[in-house]
Amino acid sequence: MIRGARQLLTLRGPKQARRGPALEELAIIHDGSLLVHDGVLLEVGPTRRVENLALARKAIEVSAGGRVVMPGFVDSHTHLLFPSAGRAAGPSESDVAAGARSLRSTTGMRLETRARLQLEAMARHGTTTVEVKTGCGPDPAAEMKILRVLASLKQRPVDIVPTFLLRLPHADFWGDEQWPAVEEWIGAEFLPKIRRRRLARFADLYWQEDAERGASGGQYLELARRIGLLGKVHAEVPSPGAAVALAVEHRAASIDHLEYATDADAAALGCSGTVATLLPGASFHRDGRYAPARSLIDAGAAVALATNFNPYHTPTLNMQAAVQLACYRMGMTPAEAISAATINGAHALASADTVGSLEPGKSADILILNISDYRDLAHHFGMNLVHTTIKRGEIIWEEGEVAPRPVKDLRPAW
Repeated sequence: MIRGARQLLTLRGPKQARRGPALEELAIIHDGSLLVHDGVLLEVGPTRRVENLALARKAIEVSAGGRVVMPGFVDSHTHLLFPSAGRAAGPSESDVAAGARSLRSTTGMRLETRARLQLEAMARHGTTTVEVKTGCGPDPAAEMKILRVLASLKQRPVDIVPTFLLRLPHADFWGDEQWPAVEEWIGAEFLPKIRRRRLARFADLYWQEDAERGASGGQYLELARRIGLLGKVHAEVPSPGAAVALAVEHRAASIDHLEYATDADAAALGCSGTVATLLPGASFHRDGRYAPARSLIDAGAAVALATNFNPYHTPTLNMQAAVQLACYRMGMTPAEAISAATINGAHALASADTVGSLEPGKSADILILNISDYRDLAHHFGMNLVHTTIKRGEIIWEEGEVAPRPVKDLRPAW
């Protein structure tokens, strides 16, 4: 039993992603408590009611001590194992190619060790579910290596949702005359293989402003949908309109970045089921151009927040920083940013039935914060406000601990 939260942010609400005014609804319970059994939330409500339940009388108590309690963060866009040969402001195609060669020469054990350290740091900062993309270009050996490393992280402190990110080839990789063969190989062999082996849940498309590649991208998303992989679109381009149209047409789970989105793009997303995943950390580390969150929200789009963590180009893995930047640089309110970083992030990963809010029957992924009002989360930039991180009912990090606790439950994220 987690007892005595000054503010318990449950985010209980509709089953759909939150839009417009619904982003402000955190469903707060003052002096709230939670009862957890076998890693699942059994009861959520006022302390007076929860403490009178029969199971509560036998429960181990964890005191929230007048703090804020909320769902664990869902980081729905990262490049945890991004291969790079340098630390330029942004990954060029040649940089990706060089990084893929470097990744092939690195042992799987070294990659796994590096990933574990990063995942443990995410847990310390409150992330309990994280999406991880590949993205080595058309390099099957490097792509498969990343996916296998992610599958091997059985003792991970947080849940991993793996995504295959397809970078359509430029001349740096294969010439235009070879593209039909590449396309056939991806569709006939690689995607079915990773789906059959359950190595990825999503197929992401790195959008490029090219009409021919756009048609190929549509075929790729359609093929992924037919074999059971959900689609995503990576749209960090100056004119994302075509990418938005493609994502909406193919019912992609999310379209990400959108730093250059227009009012027309916002209107299109407002009429669709595709989540707009915004990445303020990427803007902070690059050119300072932030996605128009206010326009997207006002148009009715479902907005999520993520870190875009990349050890070379966006070395920020703290979702608290994403919330703070969204408030200070993107015009979002603290309540909107928290909803976008939890329940809407879960919708961007098609995981909202199990994570993203504190409701009976969902996974007990819980944060206890060292603040007494949720609005303070937006004001303490650069600080880690997490007192305790709980994943599926197990404390995986607690303030004052030197090392994270082992996680007993090794079930996959999906």
